[in-house]
Amino acid sequence: MEVSETHTMSKKEIAVSFLERVASGDVRGAFKDYTGNAFRHHNPYFRGDSESLMLGMEDNAVKNPNKRFEVKRAMADEETVAVHSHVRQNPDDPGAVVVHIFRFENGRIVELWDIGQPIPEDPLNENGVF
Repeated sequence: MEVSETHTMSKKEIAVSFLERVASGDVRGAFKDYTGNAFRHHNPYFRGDSESLMLGMEDNAVKNPNKRFEVKRAMADEETVAVHSHVRQNPDDPGAVVVHIFRFENGRIVELWDIGQPIPEDPLNENGVF
């Protein structure tokens, strides 16, 4: 993606595109196109630098080539974007509800939080998880 293209995209579009590309296996391309040099994250399973998270995401993409990622809603407030999504590691997986929170500086993602909850096979809540 050309750098000029990211300038025409909204922060919400950048956040969603980042997640879609990562889910499809284009992890390094997504990081290259959308993250800033000072990127950091808060996933407790990886060191806080971009390289550690990229390696974990690439490993997940190799192990789950049929991953499904569906955005349910995305919200933006100035330099912060939240994306609520349904992530399934394969078509038969009930999946998880995931919320990614992005912080932007100068149009680039510089910080990321992710929160997930597995979807139970027999949920008690009649409203569903979405």
